[in-house]
Amino acid sequence: MGQKINPLGFRLGTTQDHYSLWFAQPKNYSESLEEDQKIRNYIQNYVQKNIQKNEKKNVKKNLRIFSSLSGIACIEIKKTIDLIKVRIYLGFQNLLKDSLIAELQTNLQNELNCVNRKLNIATTIIAKPYGNPIILAQYIAGQLKHRVPFRKAMIRAIEKTKKENRNGKGNIKGIRVQIAGRLGGRDVAYIEWIRKGRVPLQTIRAKINYCSYPVRTIYGILGIKIWIFKYKKNLNQNPLNKMEKKKKAKYDFKIY
Repeated sequence: MGQKINPLGFRLGTTQDHYSLWFAQPKNYSESLEEDQKIRNYIQNYVQKNIQKNEKKNVKKNLRIFSSLSGIACIEIKKTIDLIKVRIYLGFQNLLKDSLIAELQTNLQNELNCVNRKLNIATTIIAKPYGNPIILAQYIAGQLKHRVPFRKAMIRAIEKTKKENRNGKGNIKGIRVQIAGRLGGRDVAYIEWIRKGRVPLQTIRAKINYCSYPVRTIYGILGIKIWIFKYKKNLNQNPLNKMEKKKKAKYDFKIY
């Protein structure tokens, strides 16, 4: 039996970093952990409500498919004694304007009852949003909610990643998209997946971006999993430079 493990936790300390950076005593650890989850949930709900308000103003039918696309790739939290730094990585512009960020900061500070600590919220725009697995999974979820065939939704997502990889000359070498559940309204749940390129899950030095995203449909809850393999050339930092140069041709190719 193969033992499955989360690719992000498997690579902590090598190619993956923590999303929360703070220190707490054992008796206060659970409170800090709940506070982080409260911050993330509040920001995601706030952005989702803002998208729904803007959706009512837009009359175009093509924008309805993107209603479930929150555009938040990840939220990093750093805590010190008197300061909480929150950085939101957004895939698209105009999701959070400056006025909305100031409003979000004041509301969240009142929600957390930060009396002795300041809250600072900053945003960063991702250059290639569809190269991020979370945003790609949100796009597939929006397609499935509007009854788009699941194979067509998976192929569209791979094509979007392919297009960004070509235009930006990216370093994406492989992608795997998997959907599980009652696909197409079948009585028995099963798994369907598509892979393009290489996805070496057992290689620790390989940069793997992974996400697991649930989506609620009329047939039940479907699970979306996405693996994206990004190869980074760090020949100068590796002591075995000669061996890496010999193996360079093995990795130096594109999936498209």
